[in-house]
Amino acid sequence: MTHPFLDLPPLSAAHFAAIEDRVARLLDTRQDVVIMQGEALLPLEGAIRAAAGPGTTALNVITGPYGQTFGNWLRDCGATVIDLAVPFHTAVTAAQIREAFAEHPEIDFVSLVHAEAATGNTNPVAEIGEAVREQGALFYLDAVASVGAEPVLPDAWGVDLCVIGAQKAMGGPAGVSAVSVSERAWARMAANPHAPRRSYLSLLDWKEHWVDGGRKALLHAPAQLEMLALQACVERIEAEGLETVTARHRTAALATRAGAVALGGGLEPYVYEEADAAPVATTLRVPSGVVASELVAGALAGDGTLPLAAGGGALAKEMIRVNHYGVDATADVVQSSLAALGAELAKKGLTVDLEGARRAAESAWR
Repeated sequence: MTHPFLDLPPLSAAHFAAIEDRVARLLDTRQDVVIMQGEALLPLEGAIRAAAGPGTTALNVITGPYGQTFGNWLRDCGATVIDLAVPFHTAVTAAQIREAFAEHPEIDFVSLVHAEAATGNTNPVAEIGEAVREQGALFYLDAVASVGAEPVLPDAWGVDLCVIGAQKAMGGPAGVSAVSVSERAWARMAANPHAPRRSYLSLLDWKEHWVDGGRKALLHAPAQLEMLALQACVERIEAEGLETVTARHRTAALATRAGAVALGGGLEPYVYEEADAAPVATTLRVPSGVVASELVAGALAGDGTLPLAAGGGALAKEMIRVNHYGVDATADVVQSSLAALGAELAKKGLTVDLEGARRAAESAWR
């Protein structure tokens, strides 16, 4: 029997463009928005390779693993890269950005991750954007984890290349992603002889054949189901209200943080300052002698639907992530996650206050 999804009429160029327009409204941007047919790594890499090359001096901010990846891409493009790394339990500041500019006035490109779901921190993009504008550098932002969980405003913040994905706080598909592109960024790409062309990575191909052509003919067959899923998740956000959606994520983060502190058992927020903590996910540090991955495995054995994960790589021993985003940004999910972690800590002989954690998390939702 043929699945009905396979019998859908083709997605027209006009329909594709209409979905792009809705994404642009979500970002409150007048920049060109291009939806690319792949996970967000596609525009993240494509934008760097289009805008940077030999002669580029890039300030690459590292507040988590994705910042490290961007630095690798920039170096591979031939750019001179100045890494600004801060501890993963904190955020970068505009003052640190300005200090880097003062030391290296030749910087003409800045790459930054807004929120690092992997480490649970978020960076003050509005203030950083002001510092970048003072320098006149091109500003590249990874907002994949932050969009839907907190404001993402490319125009207001002076972001020239803003990449988003729908698979986290937006509660949508992972198979398509988008990038907003300023006129300055298009000009930088056009002047870069090393920018990808006739390539799946090429933003300039989209510019020439799609944007400049009046969005009448797609470059290739669209990822139809993923595009319709993206449309559905944007419609859901519009119906609920973007401010309501972001408030729900922020409340989930506050509730998780407060509940974890009240729970005790040696569990504590990984990101020290509440202001630096990302609304998309909360990271927690486990007590000495407890292995985070084992604690998570025990919790998931009791309820495999909980949005719990151990940190990646070396962080698997010390960090737990509560991924309260999308449909999981609810009071019930936060309470269930805290209860499961508390039960596992108690099994290890640690003293926990399950009722105190419940009350602390509950108060954040009032």
